[in-house]
Amino acid sequence: MQDGIINVFKPKDWTSHDIVAVIKKITGKKIGHTGTLDPLAQGVLPILVGKGTRGCKILK
Repeated sequence: MQDGIINVFKPKDWTSHDIVAVIKKITGKKIGHTGTLDPLAQGVLPILVGKGTRGCKILK
């Protein structure tokens, strides 16, 4: 997997941290996200991978 940003659908009852943990386990890279979604919310959660985590500073 390359560095960058991927959009992940976060289902209800999963936390943003759960999503980050799964993707980190799959990729073995540094992972971040652009904002926390409530565990009861569902929707798109932008995930930053590797050097893509530097992009979060630009988004703030």
